[in-house]
Amino acid sequence: MLYQTYQFQDDMIAPLRALARNAAFPEFPCEWGIFGDMRRRVSAGLEMLSRFELSHSRPEFAIDSVRVGNRDVPVTTEVALDLPFGQLLKFSKDIDTEQPRVLVVAPLSGHFATLLRGTVQTLLQDHEVYITDWVNARDVPLEAGRFGVEDYVTYVIRFIEEIGPGSHILAVCQPCVQALAAVAVMSEDEHPATPRSMTLMAGPVDVSESPTAVNDLANSKPLSWFETQVISSVPARYPGGGRRVYPGFVQLTAFMAMNMERHRDQHRKLYEYLAAGETEKAEKIKTFYDEYFAVLDLTEEFYVETIDRVFQRNQLAKGEFTYQGRLVDPSAIRKTALLTVEGGRDDICALGQTAAAHDLCRSLRPHLKRHHLQANVGHYGVFNGKHWQREIYPVVRNMILAME
Repeated sequence: MLYQTYQFQDDMIAPLRALARNAAFPEFPCEWGIFGDMRRRVSAGLEMLSRFELSHSRPEFAIDSVRVGNRDVPVTTEVALDLPFGQLLKFSKDIDTEQPRVLVVAPLSGHFATLLRGTVQTLLQDHEVYITDWVNARDVPLEAGRFGVEDYVTYVIRFIEEIGPGSHILAVCQPCVQALAAVAVMSEDEHPATPRSMTLMAGPVDVSESPTAVNDLANSKPLSWFETQVISSVPARYPGGGRRVYPGFVQLTAFMAMNMERHRDQHRKLYEYLAAGETEKAEKIKTFYDEYFAVLDLTEEFYVETIDRVFQRNQLAKGEFTYQGRLVDPSAIRKTALLTVEGGRDDICALGQTAAAHDLCRSLRPHLKRHHLQANVGHYGVFNGKHWQREIYPVVRNMILAME
């Protein structure tokens, strides 16, 4: 009943949000002072009320152009491969020069791939970029079947095959485990499309290293608790009606609870900026939360298997991770260069958890391994923002270029 309760509450609040959006107040001449101030504050309050909702649809990437060399180049987004639980998106540029092809593997953790908009935009300067665009599970009909951790690995391999030989892979956060597994399987099979380089950024390769609150939560209760308490059925009104999912709104609540005071402070600032007519400052906060409040549901099997296999049993680090009945062996990786990136202030994936990939990929020669620690960033700063653009990205770009 969890999903149904949420949907009922959302339906009840919807008319109030619509009323707040459509409410109109007369303009007061600026010399009326107190009346003008009152109007701005009332309008700000109504806008805050109208924004009290979640979106369950992917926002647009809205990357229309990128600076390549000394000119701005138009960018178009197209679907290179369409599968039931995810699409392979390609960002095409109108240039004559061939650039390294990079697959960005986005996390499947309650938000859409557009959370990596900044990552993609920066990479586009020097690369041909693809991204895994995961579908909201509530929109996938039951006939499409299941989608678990190993299915994620299958999708990554299929996407790499579609891009073709000579590509590179960059995984952010949660899918570092699946990306590493995919490259290990392809390496062992001597697959012609095995990537030339693999960049793992802030991912839980070995959660026994410096456990965080996320790790503690995953291990605080038995697996049966997660199966019974946070899994719910999609309401019949949606294409995936009846599918058992971990709702995105539950994951968002968990994320916000970790930094609730910061979110409260940001919304207080938003109200004050709106009331003061400081639209540019208000727009920055609104843009962030438009993205942050866009959520997607995960299939039950993917969520439960992630808790079980990645966080509770730590299978990859212990050498126990299997794929389609075979043991995944990262030591089979001999030609794919490895770069790991961690943030010194990351409270989601702490120091050492991603760097552990180097010990697992023990067959790689030293010149094919590199670790980068960005001491002054938290989790999101690893792949977004000024430190990513100015300090981390050059390291990623050089690793890819070295393998070309």
